[in-house]
Amino acid sequence: MWLDLRGLSTRMMQGEATEIGVLIDEMRTYYANDVLGRLDGESHGEDAPMPTAMSIELGKRISARDGAVKIRIFSDFPFRKRAGHPIDAFEQTALEQLRQDAARPVVDVSGTLVDRTVRIATPIVMGPACVACHNSHPDSPKQNWRVGDVRGVQEVTVRRPIEASIFSFQSLLVYFAVVAACGLAFIRMQSRQAAVIRHMNGELAQANAFLGTVSAKIARYLSPQVYRSIFSGAKEVAITAERKKLTIFFSDIKDFTALTERLQPEDLTALLNEYFTEMSVIALRHGATIDKFVGDAILLFFGDPDTRGVREDAAAAVRMALDMQAALGRLNAEWRKRGLAEPLEVRMGINTGFCHVGNFGSDNRMDYTIIGAEANLAARLQAVAQPGSIVISYETYALVRDIVEAEALAPIAVKGVSRAVVPYAVRGLSGAAEADVIHGQVQGLDLFLDIKALDAGSAGETRRLLEKALTALETRAGRERPRAM
Repeated sequence: MWLDLRGLSTRMMQGEATEIGVLIDEMRTYYANDVLGRLDGESHGEDAPMPTAMSIELGKRISARDGAVKIRIFSDFPFRKRAGHPIDAFEQTALEQLRQDAARPVVDVSGTLVDRTVRIATPIVMGPACVACHNSHPDSPKQNWRVGDVRGVQEVTVRRPIEASIFSFQSLLVYFAVVAACGLAFIRMQSRQAAVIRHMNGELAQANAFLGTVSAKIARYLSPQVYRSIFSGAKEVAITAERKKLTIFFSDIKDFTALTERLQPEDLTALLNEYFTEMSVIALRHGATIDKFVGDAILLFFGDPDTRGVREDAAAAVRMALDMQAALGRLNAEWRKRGLAEPLEVRMGINTGFCHVGNFGSDNRMDYTIIGAEANLAARLQAVAQPGSIVISYETYALVRDIVEAEALAPIAVKGVSRAVVPYAVRGLSGAAEADVIHGQVQGLDLFLDIKALDAGSAGETRRLLEKALTALETRAGRERPRAM
């Protein structure tokens, strides 16, 4: 708006300067033709000033008022008895341009942000009377003037502050004042709303932080798959279940009751938590859903809420069980260093079959779990397994027989299952290399060998110690061999 008003003020000042210049020209023409023309025949004509001199004096009088308008008439060919006028760069340029094209006034606009100055230079053109006078006058510095020559320049300067023009637009100023007031009111309202929003955002951030903390705590009570499915909205938190084919894993520590009698409660708690932590990490790495920990037992299953297919779920369960047995060997070695005399041995059972899986309980308290005879069968397979071994059902074996080496055991009867169940003891993965971890403990022997942890130097020393142990065993066997009669 300010720039537009400044442009409008400049155009108004140019128009005003042009009108003043035209008015001076009309007065000079009138004076020359109608005043001096009448005096020529009279006795007092020679005493009257020339038109140009009259214009100069008129311009001096107008400029002397110290107003917004200045008028100056100058030439680079002044009469000899008349004082010359200093010419600035604009005026010199105006003389040159007007002598080339007298029809185009020379305009200069300058000023600051708050005021404008307009200078308009128009030519003083020699007429017949002026040519006759100047070419014959003894004080004229040039006596070869022709009609139409530009003898000098008439310059009109108008200077005015912009606010002087602004107040001419009273209605517009009132409009802008109202708009400004509305804008200030809107800004104030927005400021208040921003303060309210900041306060609400602060409270929301605190609530989100609290919910994040609560969510992180709740996540420790749920399997990650279940946690994600609930909080993403994939599963409804309602009492509902569906029938699915799952692979169920059940494990139990041998003689755990006796272990609780040997250890202090604090040591037992630390040992059990360490065991559950390691087993949970392995289970989650293989994609198992952790159902629950019951005492020292672990119940896991594959196939819900995420599944890679029945065959892949069964294969993942077997691989997980083998990794758990290997990890248990490393844990036993660490626990023996801390004073645990007897190693922990875990029985594991795996079965594949249809179960009901979902939320069971009441509206106030529910549990995401599985029920069905196939889950009970996994627990029964665990019970018939030898300590430290893995037993799977035929249904699971049929799905993983191409990757697993297993030995059939004697059929067993399971309550709730009408058929005879043939268990299979898992020996390892088909075509797998020698075990990376070898561990065992008998009277007089405590062995834990991690092949991956050996470097070249320690491997040679390990071989030397094992050979020394074999030599000692063979020597003892030779002494104890009965002599022939």
